[in-house]
Amino acid sequence: MRRLFRRAPLVGVVIPAWGVEDYLDDCVRSLLAQTHQRWEAVVVDDGATDRTGEIADEWARRDSRIRVVHSVNGGLGAARNLGVSHVRGDYLAFLDSDDVLPPTAYADLVAALEESGSDFATGSIVRWEGDALVEPPWMRRLHRPLRGARVEDRPEILGDVFAWNKVWRRSAWDAAGLSWPEGVRYEDQPTTTRAFLGQRFDVLEEVVYRWRIREGSITQSRASSVRDLADRWATKRMSLAAVRAHGSTEVEAVFVDRVLAGDLWRYFLLVPGCTPEWWRLLRSGVLELWGRRSLVHSGLPPVHRLAGWLVEQDRRADVVALMEWVSTLDGPAPRVQDVATGAWRLSVPHAVLDETTVAPEALALRDHEV
Repeated sequence: MRRLFRRAPLVGVVIPAWGVEDYLDDCVRSLLAQTHQRWEAVVVDDGATDRTGEIADEWARRDSRIRVVHSVNGGLGAARNLGVSHVRGDYLAFLDSDDVLPPTAYADLVAALEESGSDFATGSIVRWEGDALVEPPWMRRLHRPLRGARVEDRPEILGDVFAWNKVWRRSAWDAAGLSWPEGVRYEDQPTTTRAFLGQRFDVLEEVVYRWRIREGSITQSRASSVRDLADRWATKRMSLAAVRAHGSTEVEAVFVDRVLAGDLWRYFLLVPGCTPEWWRLLRSGVLELWGRRSLVHSGLPPVHRLAGWLVEQDRRADVVALMEWVSTLDGPAPRVQDVATGAWRLSVPHAVLDETTVAPEALALRDHEV
Protein backbone atom coordinates (compact mmCIF):
# COMPACT_ATOMS: atom_id res chain seq x y z
CA MET A 1 0.00 0.00 0.00
CA ARG A 2 2.84 2.37 0.82
CA ARG A 3 4.23 1.92 -2.69
CA LEU A 4 0.88 2.86 -4.25
CA PHE A 5 0.95 6.26 -2.55
CA ARG A 6 4.66 6.98 -2.99
CA ARG A 7 5.27 10.38 -4.54
CA ALA A 8 6.51 10.47 -8.12
CA PRO A 9 10.24 11.22 -8.34
CA LEU A 10 11.21 14.84 -8.88
CA VAL A 11 12.95 15.67 -12.17
CA GLY A 12 15.19 18.75 -12.13
CA VAL A 13 15.38 20.33 -15.57
CA VAL A 14 18.15 22.75 -16.59
CA ILE A 15 17.24 25.08 -19.47
CA PRO A 16 20.11 27.29 -20.72
CA ALA A 17 18.73 30.23 -22.69
CA TRP A 18 20.33 32.80 -24.93
CA GLY A 19 18.76 34.64 -27.87
CA VAL A 20 15.62 32.48 -27.91
CA GLU A 21 12.81 35.00 -27.59
CA ASP A 22 11.07 33.37 -30.56
CA TYR A 23 11.34 29.82 -29.19
CA LEU A 24 11.33 29.82 -25.40
CA ASP A 25 7.53 29.85 -25.09
CA ASP A 26 7.18 26.65 -27.14
CA CYS A 27 9.97 25.02 -25.14
CA VAL A 28 8.36 25.78 -21.77
CA ARG A 29 4.89 24.80 -22.99
CA SER A 30 6.27 21.37 -23.93
CA LEU A 31 7.59 21.03 -20.38
CA LEU A 32 4.22 22.00 -18.92
CA ALA A 33 2.58 19.37 -21.15
CA GLN A 34 4.66 16.50 -19.73
CA THR A 35 2.63 13.57 -18.44
CA HIS A 36 5.26 13.31 -15.68
CA GLN A 37 4.15 16.40 -13.79
CA ARG A 38 6.54 16.36 -10.83
CA TRP A 39 9.42 18.47 -12.06
CA GLU A 40 11.09 21.76 -11.36
CA ALA A 41 13.04 23.79 -13.90
CA VAL A 42 15.79 26.38 -13.70
CA VAL A 43 16.06 28.63 -16.75
CA VAL A 44 19.56 30.09 -16.97
CA ASP A 45 19.43 33.42 -18.81
CA ASP A 46 22.96 33.35 -20.21
CA GLY A 47 23.33 37.10 -20.62
CA ALA A 48 20.74 37.31 -23.41
CA THR A 49 20.41 40.72 -25.08
CA ASP A 50 16.90 40.13 -26.44
CA ARG A 51 13.69 39.43 -24.49
CA THR A 52 14.74 35.92 -23.42
CA GLY A 53 15.21 36.87 -19.78
CA GLU A 54 11.89 38.73 -19.61
CA ILE A 55 10.02 35.79 -21.11
CA ALA A 56 11.66 33.41 -18.63
CA ASP A 57 10.70 35.68 -15.71
CA GLU A 58 7.09 35.76 -16.91
CA TRP A 59 6.93 31.96 -16.94
CA ALA A 60 8.38 31.87 -13.42
CA ARG A 61 5.60 34.18 -12.24
CA ARG A 62 3.00 31.90 -13.81
CA ASP A 63 4.31 28.54 -12.52
CA SER A 64 6.06 28.05 -9.19
CA ARG A 65 7.98 25.05 -10.57
CA ILE A 66 10.03 27.40 -12.77
CA ARG A 67 12.87 29.56 -11.48
CA VAL A 68 15.20 31.87 -13.39
CA VAL A 69 18.88 32.55 -12.86
CA HIS A 70 20.26 35.60 -14.68
CA SER A 71 23.96 35.37 -15.50
CA VAL A 72 26.63 37.02 -17.61
CA ASN A 73 27.21 35.26 -20.91
CA GLY A 74 29.46 32.27 -20.38
CA GLY A 75 28.37 29.87 -23.11
CA LEU A 76 26.30 26.70 -23.09
CA GLY A 77 28.56 24.58 -20.89
CA ALA A 78 28.82 27.25 -18.19
CA ALA A 79 25.06 27.88 -18.28
CA ARG A 80 24.31 24.18 -17.84
CA ASN A 81 26.76 23.85 -14.97
CA LEU A 82 25.25 26.89 -13.26
CA GLY A 83 21.79 25.43 -13.68
CA VAL A 84 22.88 22.12 -12.12
CA SER A 85 24.02 23.98 -9.01
CA HIS A 86 20.56 25.54 -8.61
CA VAL A 87 18.19 22.72 -9.55
CA ARG A 88 16.98 19.99 -7.20
CA GLY A 89 15.54 16.57 -7.89
CA ASP A 90 15.90 12.81 -7.83
CA TYR A 91 16.68 12.99 -11.54
CA LEU A 92 18.46 15.52 -13.74
CA ALA A 93 17.66 16.53 -17.31
CA PHE A 94 18.85 19.16 -19.78
CA LEU A 95 16.52 20.91 -22.21
CA ASP A 96 17.77 23.37 -24.83
CA SER A 97 15.56 26.42 -25.00
CA ASP A 98 14.85 26.32 -28.74
CA ASP A 99 13.72 22.68 -28.72
CA VAL A 100 10.61 20.88 -27.46
CA LEU A 101 9.74 17.64 -25.67
CA PRO A 102 7.16 15.06 -26.71
CA PRO A 103 4.52 14.78 -23.93
CA THR A 104 5.72 11.43 -22.55
CA ALA A 105 9.47 12.10 -22.74
CA TYR A 106 10.24 12.30 -19.02
CA ALA A 107 7.63 9.70 -18.11
CA ASP A 108 9.29 7.19 -20.45
CA LEU A 109 12.84 7.90 -19.30
CA VAL A 110 12.03 7.99 -15.58
CA ALA A 111 9.93 4.82 -15.78
CA ALA A 112 12.87 2.94 -17.30
CA LEU A 113 15.22 4.15 -14.57
CA GLU A 114 12.78 3.37 -11.78
CA GLU A 115 12.55 -0.21 -13.06
CA SER A 116 16.19 -0.80 -13.93
CA GLY A 117 18.07 1.16 -11.29
CA SER A 118 20.50 2.37 -13.97
CA ASP A 119 22.44 5.63 -13.71
CA PHE A 120 20.89 7.29 -16.74
CA ALA A 121 18.59 6.63 -19.67
CA THR A 122 18.68 7.83 -23.26
CA GLY A 123 16.01 7.87 -25.95
CA SER A 124 15.79 8.59 -29.64
CA ILE A 125 15.18 11.99 -31.25
CA VAL A 126 13.50 13.58 -34.22
CA ARG A 127 14.61 16.78 -35.90
CA TRP A 128 12.82 19.31 -38.01
CA GLU A 129 13.53 19.02 -41.73
CA GLY A 130 11.35 21.73 -43.18
CA ASP A 131 7.92 21.22 -41.62
CA ALA A 132 8.45 17.49 -41.01
CA LEU A 133 9.85 15.73 -37.95
CA VAL A 134 12.32 13.03 -39.04
CA GLU A 135 14.08 10.41 -36.94
CA PRO A 136 17.66 10.06 -38.25
CA PRO A 137 18.25 6.43 -39.30
CA TRP A 138 21.46 6.25 -37.26
CA MET A 139 19.59 7.30 -34.12
CA ARG A 140 16.96 4.63 -34.73
CA ARG A 141 19.75 2.05 -35.15
CA LEU A 142 21.52 3.10 -31.95
CA HIS A 143 18.34 3.03 -29.86
CA ARG A 144 17.39 -0.59 -30.02
CA PRO A 145 16.17 -1.24 -26.44
CA LEU A 146 18.67 -2.12 -23.71
CA ARG A 147 18.44 -2.04 -19.92
CA GLY A 148 21.24 -1.88 -17.39
CA ALA A 149 23.83 -1.78 -20.17
CA ARG A 150 27.55 -1.10 -20.18
CA VAL A 151 29.37 0.50 -23.09
CA GLU A 152 30.83 -2.88 -24.08
CA ASP A 153 27.29 -4.08 -24.84
CA ARG A 154 26.94 -1.50 -27.61
CA PRO A 155 30.09 0.59 -28.17
CA GLU A 156 28.55 2.55 -31.03
CA ILE A 157 26.13 4.13 -28.51
CA LEU A 158 28.99 6.58 -27.95
CA GLY A 159 27.69 8.23 -31.11
CA ASP A 160 24.67 9.40 -29.12
CA VAL A 161 26.49 12.54 -28.00
CA PHE A 162 23.54 14.72 -27.02
CA ALA A 163 22.89 16.11 -23.55
CA TRP A 164 19.18 16.62 -23.95
CA ASN A 165 17.73 13.20 -24.85
CA LYS A 166 18.82 11.78 -21.50
CA VAL A 167 17.77 11.74 -17.85
CA TRP A 168 20.36 11.07 -15.12
CA ARG A 169 19.84 9.83 -11.62
CA ARG A 170 21.06 12.90 -9.74
CA SER A 171 23.06 10.86 -7.23
CA ALA A 172 24.88 9.13 -10.12
CA TRP A 173 25.63 12.44 -11.84
CA ASP A 174 27.14 13.83 -8.64
CA ALA A 175 29.03 10.66 -7.74
CA ALA A 176 30.68 10.56 -11.17
CA GLY A 177 31.68 14.23 -10.91
CA LEU A 178 30.11 14.99 -14.27
CA SER A 179 29.99 18.52 -15.67
CA TRP A 180 30.05 20.21 -19.07
CA PRO A 181 33.25 21.66 -20.55
CA GLU A 182 33.25 25.45 -20.52
CA GLY A 183 34.72 27.87 -23.04
CA VAL A 184 34.38 25.52 -26.04
CA ARG A 185 31.60 24.55 -28.39
CA TYR A 186 30.57 20.91 -28.96
CA GLU A 187 30.62 20.46 -25.20
CA ASP A 188 28.12 17.58 -25.21
CA GLN A 189 30.45 14.84 -26.46
CA PRO A 190 33.13 14.73 -23.73
CA THR A 191 30.55 14.50 -20.95
CA THR A 192 28.22 11.99 -22.58
CA THR A 193 31.27 9.90 -23.50
CA ARG A 194 32.38 9.83 -19.85
CA ALA A 195 28.87 8.86 -18.78
CA PHE A 196 28.60 5.95 -21.21
CA LEU A 197 32.07 4.71 -20.27
CA GLY A 198 31.59 4.81 -16.53
CA GLN A 199 27.91 4.26 -15.83
CA ARG A 200 25.08 1.81 -16.40
CA PHE A 201 22.44 3.07 -18.79
CA ASP A 202 19.11 2.25 -20.37
CA VAL A 203 18.46 2.70 -24.09
CA LEU A 204 14.90 3.46 -25.18
CA GLU A 205 13.52 3.24 -28.70
CA GLU A 206 10.91 5.89 -27.88
CA VAL A 207 11.41 9.39 -29.28
CA VAL A 208 12.01 11.69 -26.31
CA TYR A 209 13.19 14.90 -27.99
CA ARG A 210 12.38 17.21 -30.90
CA TRP A 211 15.50 19.01 -32.10
CA ARG A 212 15.40 22.31 -33.93
CA ILE A 213 18.59 23.05 -35.89
CA ARG A 214 18.68 26.78 -36.56
CA GLU A 215 21.30 29.18 -37.82
CA GLY A 216 22.81 31.32 -35.08
CA SER A 217 21.57 29.21 -32.14
CA ILE A 218 23.53 28.72 -28.92
CA THR A 219 24.96 25.45 -30.31
CA GLN A 220 25.31 26.34 -33.99
CA SER A 221 28.14 28.33 -35.56
CA ARG A 222 30.04 28.62 -38.79
CA ALA A 223 31.97 25.40 -39.21
CA SER A 224 34.34 27.15 -41.59
CA SER A 225 35.85 29.31 -38.81
CA VAL A 226 39.20 28.41 -37.31
CA ARG A 227 37.83 28.76 -33.78
CA ASP A 228 34.95 26.40 -34.52
CA LEU A 229 37.29 23.74 -35.90
CA ALA A 230 39.68 24.19 -32.97
CA ASP A 231 36.77 23.62 -30.57
CA ARG A 232 35.73 20.52 -32.51
CA TRP A 233 39.23 19.07 -32.25
CA ALA A 234 39.44 19.99 -28.54
CA THR A 235 36.26 18.11 -27.62
CA LYS A 236 37.15 15.15 -29.82
CA ARG A 237 40.52 15.06 -28.07
CA MET A 238 38.86 15.03 -24.63
CA SER A 239 36.51 12.26 -25.68
CA LEU A 240 39.23 10.08 -27.18
CA ALA A 241 41.36 10.49 -24.05
CA ALA A 242 38.46 9.23 -21.94
CA VAL A 243 37.93 6.24 -24.23
CA ARG A 244 41.62 5.31 -24.15
CA ALA A 245 41.67 5.61 -20.36
CA HIS A 246 38.73 3.19 -20.24
CA GLY A 247 41.10 0.54 -21.54
CA SER A 248 38.95 -1.49 -23.97
CA THR A 249 40.58 -1.99 -27.38
CA GLU A 250 37.22 -3.00 -28.86
CA VAL A 251 35.45 0.11 -27.61
CA GLU A 252 38.33 2.30 -28.78
CA ALA A 253 38.30 0.79 -32.28
CA VAL A 254 34.55 1.36 -32.67
CA PHE A 255 34.84 4.87 -31.25
CA VAL A 256 37.72 5.95 -33.50
CA ASP A 257 36.30 4.47 -36.71
CA ARG A 258 32.55 4.94 -36.36
CA VAL A 259 32.00 7.73 -33.83
CA LEU A 260 34.96 10.10 -33.81
CA ALA A 261 35.16 10.19 -37.61
CA GLY A 262 31.42 10.40 -38.15
CA ASP A 263 31.04 14.12 -38.81
CA LEU A 264 34.27 14.76 -40.72
CA TRP A 265 32.50 14.74 -44.08
CA ARG A 266 30.99 18.12 -43.14
CA TYR A 267 34.47 19.58 -42.84
CA PHE A 268 35.75 18.02 -46.04
CA LEU A 269 32.92 19.76 -47.89
CA LEU A 270 34.32 23.09 -46.67
CA VAL A 271 37.82 22.60 -48.08
CA PRO A 272 37.00 24.45 -51.33
CA GLY A 273 37.44 28.09 -50.41
CA CYS A 274 38.98 27.47 -46.98
CA THR A 275 41.90 29.54 -45.74
CA PRO A 276 45.42 28.11 -45.50
CA GLU A 277 45.19 28.38 -41.70
CA TRP A 278 41.95 26.37 -41.63
CA TRP A 279 43.45 23.70 -43.92
CA ARG A 280 46.52 23.34 -41.70
CA LEU A 281 44.29 22.97 -38.65
CA LEU A 282 42.08 20.41 -40.40
CA ARG A 283 45.07 18.31 -41.43
CA SER A 284 46.83 18.54 -38.05
CA GLY A 285 43.67 17.32 -36.31
CA VAL A 286 43.23 14.43 -38.73
CA LEU A 287 46.83 13.35 -38.26
CA GLU A 288 46.65 13.69 -34.47
CA LEU A 289 43.43 11.73 -34.03
CA TRP A 290 43.74 9.18 -36.84
CA GLY A 291 47.50 9.05 -37.30
CA ARG A 292 47.62 5.57 -35.75
CA ARG A 293 44.87 4.35 -38.07
CA SER A 294 44.15 6.05 -41.40
CA LEU A 295 40.66 7.30 -42.18
CA VAL A 296 40.51 4.71 -44.99
CA HIS A 297 39.48 2.28 -42.22
CA SER A 298 36.74 4.53 -40.86
CA GLY A 299 32.98 4.30 -41.20
CA LEU A 300 32.85 7.35 -43.47
CA PRO A 301 31.17 6.98 -46.88
CA PRO A 302 33.62 5.89 -49.60
CA VAL A 303 34.20 9.29 -51.20
CA HIS A 304 34.87 10.85 -47.81
CA ARG A 305 37.29 8.09 -46.85
CA LEU A 306 39.14 9.04 -50.02
CA ALA A 307 38.99 12.72 -49.05
CA GLY A 308 40.35 11.83 -45.61
CA TRP A 309 43.28 9.98 -47.16
CA LEU A 310 44.01 12.99 -49.36
CA VAL A 311 43.95 15.26 -46.31
CA GLU A 312 46.43 12.96 -44.61
CA GLN A 313 48.69 13.26 -47.66
CA ASP A 314 48.43 17.09 -47.66
CA ARG A 315 46.83 17.09 -51.13
CA ARG A 316 44.57 20.08 -50.71
CA ALA A 317 44.06 20.77 -54.42
CA ASP A 318 42.90 17.19 -54.93
CA VAL A 319 40.43 17.45 -52.04
CA VAL A 320 39.06 20.65 -53.59
CA ALA A 321 38.63 18.98 -56.98
CA LEU A 322 37.04 15.89 -55.41
CA MET A 323 34.56 17.85 -53.30
CA GLU A 324 33.60 20.10 -56.22
CA TRP A 325 33.00 17.01 -58.37
CA VAL A 326 30.94 15.34 -55.66
CA SER A 327 28.73 18.42 -55.43
CA THR A 328 27.69 17.88 -59.07
CA LEU A 329 26.56 14.28 -58.57
CA ASP A 330 22.89 13.34 -58.25
CA GLY A 331 23.65 10.13 -56.35
CA PRO A 332 26.56 8.02 -55.06
CA ALA A 333 29.94 8.34 -56.72
CA PRO A 334 30.47 5.91 -59.64
CA ARG A 335 31.89 2.46 -58.96
CA VAL A 336 33.92 0.10 -61.12
CA GLN A 337 34.85 -3.57 -60.78
CA ASP A 338 38.36 -4.87 -61.34
CA VAL A 339 38.11 -7.56 -64.02
CA ALA A 340 41.02 -9.60 -62.67
CA THR A 341 40.14 -9.61 -58.96
CA GLY A 342 36.43 -8.86 -58.95
CA ALA A 343 37.02 -6.16 -56.32
CA TRP A 344 34.98 -2.96 -56.49
CA ARG A 345 36.37 0.55 -56.07
CA LEU A 346 35.43 4.16 -56.60
CA SER A 347 35.74 5.47 -60.14
CA VAL A 348 36.87 9.09 -60.19
CA PRO A 349 37.38 10.89 -63.52
CA HIS A 350 41.03 11.47 -64.38
CA ALA A 351 40.32 15.19 -64.77
CA VAL A 352 39.36 15.23 -61.08
CA LEU A 353 41.99 12.89 -59.64
CA ASP A 354 44.79 10.77 -61.01
CA GLU A 355 43.87 7.42 -59.45
CA THR A 356 47.33 6.00 -60.15
CA THR A 357 48.65 8.30 -57.40
CA VAL A 358 46.18 7.03 -54.81
CA ALA A 359 46.64 4.07 -52.46
CA PRO A 360 44.27 1.23 -53.49
CA GLU A 361 42.77 1.06 -49.99
CA ALA A 362 41.64 4.70 -50.31
CA LEU A 363 39.52 3.77 -53.34
CA ALA A 364 38.32 0.35 -52.16
CA LEU A 365 34.66 -0.38 -51.50
CA ARG A 366 33.27 -2.70 -48.87
CA ASP A 367 30.80 -5.47 -49.61
CA HIS A 368 27.80 -3.52 -48.31
CA GLU A 369 28.76 -0.50 -50.42
CA VAL A 370 28.63 -2.25 -53.78
